[in-house]
Amino acid sequence: MESGSSEYTVLARRYRPRGFADVVGQEHVAQALKNAINSSRVAHAYLFTGARGVGKTSMARILAKSLNCPHAVNGDPCNECDICESIARGSDVDVQEIDGASNRGIDDIRQLRANVNVRSMRTRYKVYIVDEVHMLTKEAFNALLKTLEEPPPSVKFVFCTTEPNKLPDTILSRCQRFDFGTIETASILNRLQQIADSEGRQVEPAALSLVSRRAAGSMRDSQSLFDQVLAFGSDPVTAADVHRLLGTAPDERVVELFQAILNQDRGMVLEEFNSALIDGVQLGEYTD
Repeated sequence: MESGSSEYTVLARRYRPRGFADVVGQEHVAQALKNAINSSRVAHAYLFTGARGVGKTSMARILAKSLNCPHAVNGDPCNECDICESIARGSDVDVQEIDGASNRGIDDIRQLRANVNVRSMRTRYKVYIVDEVHMLTKEAFNALLKTLEEPPPSVKFVFCTTEPNKLPDTILSRCQRFDFGTIETASILNRLQQIADSEGRQVEPAALSLVSRRAAGSMRDSQSLFDQVLAFGSDPVTAADVHRLLGTAPDERVVELFQAILNQDRGMVLEEFNSALIDGVQLGEYTD
């Protein structure tokens, strides 16, 4: 867990994976990157693709730490030195995180190209992590091509995207690609249980299951939802708490409604809908 501060830090940031062993659901990517580091076969450019909240940017930071940590062992960063800590905070001068949505033009990429040729201040590698890289303009991609073809040996790029189909083939062909899958519900549940234990909170298994399923394979979404659930204040947190907070319908309630529909019991159908509205259930939940 990352160090806290006097102000509240959301769970998704505090429990962000710090090393390859901490990554949940993307073990294949973590192992491949560790192998590349240990065999000195690190590519000059990587493309991480996948849905939101599955670990792309976290993996990019771990890679940057592993490449630059002076105390790394077998490809794993120490997570204690100043370099590791500054990269984790996103404040290291040699590891730049760029939002492709707001830095998408040719002038932004020209500035990046100029910076690429400046020697790193204190690390072995300068690392550029570009989130939402698919948002770059066509002109920006064209300006980036030359740098990707002949990058300085001390520069690495990590491009992250939820929409790889929007990247030009000329960019795709110059990157080593890793696809991040959605995370299994069981893996998310186990992680949430670990967080609950660390936070000293009691959460019923059914409540954990509801949050895990609701996240639809996104670890970050699950932790954001879990933040809301824990803030609800109940101890232990129950499935009923989760349903009330998220406006979801318990399975038995859905069964009762559809049973009334099958029986053509209009009065019962209206009663179920009215009861759901009173309890704050989003009616769209019945059709999901």
